[in-house]
Amino acid sequence: MLRDITLGQYYQTESVVHRLDPRVKLGGTLLFIISLFLFRNFLGYGVAVVFLGVVIGLSHVPFRYIVKGMRAILFLLLITVFFNLFLTPGTELVSFWKLTITVEGLRMAVNIAVRLTMLIIGSSIMTLTTTPNNLTDGMEKMMKPLKLFRVPVHEVAMIMSIALRFIPILLEETDKIMKAQIARGADFETGNIVKRARALVPLLVPLFISAFRRANDLAMAMEARCYRGGEGRTKMKPLVYQKRDRIGYLCILCYLAVGITVGRLTLF
Repeated sequence: MLRDITLGQYYQTESVVHRLDPRVKLGGTLLFIISLFLFRNFLGYGVAVVFLGVVIGLSHVPFRYIVKGMRAILFLLLITVFFNLFLTPGTELVSFWKLTITVEGLRMAVNIAVRLTMLIIGSSIMTLTTTPNNLTDGMEKMMKPLKLFRVPVHEVAMIMSIALRFIPILLEETDKIMKAQIARGADFETGNIVKRARALVPLLVPLFISAFRRANDLAMAMEARCYRGGEGRTKMKPLVYQKRDRIGYLCILCYLAVGITVGRLTLF
């Protein structure tokens, strides 16, 4: 299960999407997520699926590898769908025992499931096709206007990038600790919820110790390299928009125009 989480990982390959400026991918991902919550019918979702499929094809990242990251949040997705399906008031569709499925609940559950699925896949494509360094530079550039309000833009971008970078590292560390604990007789699979929670205690303690040790090592390495924040720092590879980046922006705007127009025409 832990190896199925793809968030924060980078998939090394050669594609048009990989070569795009990180600002294009960050802005495009943000606009894509916003568009999902503006649709009022399934025609809009159809446009979003086509757009997402084209991006996946151009990224050369295997679709099976992208979908693998959905397994980790499948339980959360099912809970969300369940509550929307049975707890939304409206016109009764099916009723059994004390549970009632309404037309509005069914529509809401499908909407939530589709939105969350495409949201996670779209975000995964962004992280899978962008290196942590480029992601940091892109976030810093996009948040640059916040400097007028004295927001430490460089530090915020650095924190977000390090957090994303630490996700696969901590997952790998967790997997190693779990295997070591299982070899010593620990059982994480059987028993009720309380028993499983107690079984996680021997796992969490060494995991926290390892996380703090890695954070301390990272801080010492940054201090040894005379890191003093973003003020006055230069870039080895400064971000410069190319022709493909402008085409990328144009494609995103075309998707928004078509998707939002079609997605808000009628209700069904």
